[in-house]
Amino acid sequence: MTTIATSSDGVPRCFWVGPDPQLVAYHDDEWGVPCHDDRELFERLMLEVNQAGLAWITILRKRENFRAAFDGYDAETIAAYDEQHVLRLMGDAGIVRNRMKIEAAITNARAFLEVQRAEGSFDGYVWSFVGGEAIRHLGLTQSTIPAFTPESDALSKGLKRRGFRFVGTTICYAFMQSVGMVDDHLPGCFKYRG
Repeated sequence: MTTIATSSDGVPRCFWVGPDPQLVAYHDDEWGVPCHDDRELFERLMLEVNQAGLAWITILRKRENFRAAFDGYDAETIAAYDEQHVLRLMGDAGIVRNRMKIEAAITNARAFLEVQRAEGSFDGYVWSFVGGEAIRHLGLTQSTIPAFTPESDALSKGLKRRGFRFVGTTICYAFMQSVGMVDDHLPGCFKYRG
């Protein structure tokens, strides 16, 4: 099973990247890179929530539309959304128009703010599930990349206890990969640190 794909620029990358420039940039600049900015962490979690059941490239292609539609992922603003905001978002063809996911964004913004108040930062809270250090899975292959781990199980349970929605363990694991809590770059990828 192939674990590396060489892009048109000749650079070896993880198998899932493919030729799309947005996927290439995401892989090279974000995926697996530790992120500690609360607003950015909130955005990435909300993108993963919207990805549920869809291809990741679909979400990347709509990313700027999501930012505009959700007021730059300002949690305070989103937390105050009412039914008129939900209806506006349901009419926005530039995003995923799923009422449950839109309502989850509002609920999650409120829960996010509560975590910030209770824990000091969302960053400190989510990174505590990996002991503040990125987990590096060495020697993975396409068939051995986990869909979830005990850490993503714990994060999922923790977020759900705090009122978050659409945060199952698989979504949490994808979020952890996205924000560098987990580094799953594969051997042969130029980002792999063996």
